[in-house]
Amino acid sequence: MNPSEQREFYIGYLSQAPRGIRRWMRAAVIALLSLVVLVALWVVWGQQKFAASRFEFGTVREFSGVIQASPYPVLLVGTGADKSAVRYTLVAPGKHGADALVSPFAGQSVRLRGTLIYRDDLQMIEVEPDSLQPAQLDGRLPAAPETLGSLTLFGEIVDSKCYLGVMNPGHTKPHRECAANCIRGGIPPLFVVRDGDGKSAVLWLTGAQGEGFQGEALRQLLDVVAEPVSITGEVSRVDGQLFLRAAPASIRRIP
Repeated sequence: MNPSEQREFYIGYLSQAPRGIRRWMRAAVIALLSLVVLVALWVVWGQQKFAASRFEFGTVREFSGVIQASPYPVLLVGTGADKSAVRYTLVAPGKHGADALVSPFAGQSVRLRGTLIYRDDLQMIEVEPDSLQPAQLDGRLPAAPETLGSLTLFGEIVDSKCYLGVMNPGHTKPHRECAANCIRGGIPPLFVVRDGDGKSAVLWLTGAQGEGFQGEALRQLLDVVAEPVSITGEVSRVDGQLFLRAAPASIRRIP
């Protein structure tokens, strides 16, 4: 064989590979590392950004206001900028609603302690059990509902506690089991509606008469949690927040 036609050959027990093989391996490793970095950056850039929501875990605050027990427990506090009450939906620790905690104080002024949960203009308090105490305050009753008419809306049913900040993201099918357990435990459901541009609106979901979901109605609701659905019902606004009253039979899965 002509020596000029000989090819380099690496023998494993030698201290280093021939010069040509070393150059090729160095270039290959640099190229592979560059590809890994580019793929990692692409994955990070393509991730959906978390919502601006928060659960102030470990920070306990004091609140005071008037308890509204139906359809879901709410603390009405002071007066908002538009002369409406500021509404804090109340829940208990874990996957539990606060109905049992607040029912003895329905319509009364109280003081309580709890942890704040919030997203956009919706606020919630995880109430510390046994912290509710009667208080002598100038209470504020809920405003009269402003009826917005009967509408058919498209979106997703979520549990409000996780969606507002305890879990992030707290929606879509990966969160389905958690959402169902929370709503089953008494956490108020929300209906999240999005348009073609990605803008969203959030409505508190109740039964057709403005009641919470129990029994068979609750079972039907849990069957479609975290799935694309349409709901036809009456939309109203109270103290700046939207409500959707709808019978479970009006909920339809979207293929």
